[in-house]
Amino acid sequence: MQDMLLCSIYKSPKKEGMYLYVPRKELFAKVPEALMDAFGRPAHVMDMLLQPGKKLANADIDKVMAEVREKGFYLQMPPVSDENLLDRHRRS
Repeated sequence: MQDMLLCSIYKSPKKEGMYLYVPRKELFAKVPEALMDAFGRPAHVMDMLLQPGKKLANADIDKVMAEVREKGFYLQMPPVSDENLLDRHRRS
């Protein structure tokens, strides 16, 4: 069972594509207050059993599991766009 980790996943209402993975049994106990303020009120997305070899859409499973075990949470940031912001501004 050591190779598996039950996590709760929450999305941020402040930033599209930002998710917080926390241990199901501890939830936000180890998440810094400053991060919670920046993240906003978490909206529960799902609970998931993480295990090596399993695929996640936008994160490396081994990194997620390691950070949740070491820090008590994993913050998934939105994917970075390859589009140049200046070009986007000029088009608008």
